[in-house]
Amino acid sequence: QVQLRQSGGGLVQAGDSLRLSCAASRRTYAVSWFRQAPGKERQFVATISGSGDMTHYADSAKGRFSISRDSANNTVYLQMNILKPEDTAVYYCAARPTYYSKTASDRRTYSDWGQGTQVTVSS
Repeated sequence: QVQLRQSGGGLVQAGDSLRLSCAASRRTYAVSWFRQAPGKERQFVATISGSGDMTHYADSAKGRFSISRDSANNTVYLQMNILKPEDTAVYYCAARPTYYSKTASDRRTYSDWGQGTQVTVSS
């Protein structure tokens, strides 16, 4: 089991940028970001492989969000640009032992989750 500690988030205006961090207690394999808006299901945002050489994004994140990792510090980042009010949600990072983009959106494949961090985008 790995502990994931999230940081970042907050209140920003539409068009602003924000970076979320997910620090793991040890080396992880694939790490993904999900988000959950009020009254909605938790949705997949992006995933990155253990080596950092493979990434996959949800359509809603393509072109605006970027996932990356610093393996030396066991930290994964989600850079979010040109934020929109519809990006408002609680964001979670999650880890799983394998990278397979086709199942990245399946929450059941993840064994460890971060505590969540609120991102609010005002119009």
